[in-house]
Amino acid sequence: MLSTTDLDESTGRSALHQRTLSVVMASQVFSGAGLAAGVTVGALLAEQMLGAGALAGMAAALSTGGSAVAALAVGRLSQRLGRRSGLVAGYAAGALGAAGVVVAAALDSVVLLLISLFAYGAGTATNLQARYAGADLAAPERRGRAVSAVLVTTTVGAVIGPNLVAAGGRAAEHFGLPALAGLFALAAVAYAFAGVILFLLLRPDPLLASRAPQAHAIPAVTATAAPAGTASRGVIAGAATMILSQLVMVAVMTMTPVHMRAHGHDLAATGLVISLHIAAMYLPSLVTGILVDRVGRAPVAVASGVTLLAAGLVAASAPDDSVALLSAALILLGLGWNLGLVAGTAMITDAAPVEGRARIQGNVDLLIALAGAGGGLASGLVMTATSYAALAITGGLAGLALIPFVVGRARKAG
Repeated sequence: MLSTTDLDESTGRSALHQRTLSVVMASQVFSGAGLAAGVTVGALLAEQMLGAGALAGMAAALSTGGSAVAALAVGRLSQRLGRRSGLVAGYAAGALGAAGVVVAAALDSVVLLLISLFAYGAGTATNLQARYAGADLAAPERRGRAVSAVLVTTTVGAVIGPNLVAAGGRAAEHFGLPALAGLFALAAVAYAFAGVILFLLLRPDPLLASRAPQAHAIPAVTATAAPAGTASRGVIAGAATMILSQLVMVAVMTMTPVHMRAHGHDLAATGLVISLHIAAMYLPSLVTGILVDRVGRAPVAVASGVTLLAAGLVAASAPDDSVALLSAALILLGLGWNLGLVAGTAMITDAAPVEGRARIQGNVDLLIALAGAGGGLASGLVMTATSYAALAITGGLAGLALIPFVVGRARKAG
């Protein structure tokens, strides 16, 4: 039975959790706009400056490679100094990278472009790591919803961002810059704002605060401790779910703008399709969180694989001139990623011991980013050697292939 002191501490923890969520959600509005630049025009800018369609996937490969390094660094820094320090450093690096892309485009410097795209990836890693900050102080039965609340606010900036392609392009040209650099200028400002919000308002730090109750043995906090073997299986199940979702999503998403431009679609149409895709990545999160908490982690992970398969089949069968069907495919692709991310994040948070949680989460996000980098790099090569349809079908089948593994691991973990 909880004492009066324990109840007071539990109530204070809940209040701090709600405040933390509000601050992180506010920062995510801006960071969502920041990550939209690379998704929407990154491959197009790389293709334009590198002069080869087969190398268009290099933009995603470099930014996700930078995301991989940043995921590890942000996780380690958060483990030592708290979420605030790790997230602020990550957004600062992302802002510098986005600004560097603008300068590279202005100077037509391929070397600077490649370096800057790598640094820009730090913003993406930080955007994803913010979901862990939302779950640090959440009760176990509400972790899915806590993750979802952080993800859903990303939708605002992420959906607005791609639809500013045309306006950003005109503004960039007004200053003598290439049109495709306009969104990266927006990204630099957006990531900077996200970092400032967290630097000023994320106090006390949620990760550091989550460690404090351990000394008091509050049941609501410590009852979820699991044997080492079970925890390890839970981490593996969550990591596998998120790695697969990221690999498939990045591979198909990266080549969609290139495929559309090759078949006569303008930037406005591309921006619309990508904005719908990003909305599907984040907007369903509140419902996804409820499903994860009530139905379970493993069933939602299975739904992720099935949805990714459906996305691949729709994309492969869509006529080249059909914006509607390409939009439907990218919406399914985003939804499949969302289901996998929320379910996998909940698995990781359930299984990872609080004293090493940020380090484990950073390591997992490193693998997720590496999977995205591989998917982005391979996507251009696969599409050049075969077709967009073949790429989409391959991605869909990959989404389906891991389901038995994830379900088996999750059952053992449960």
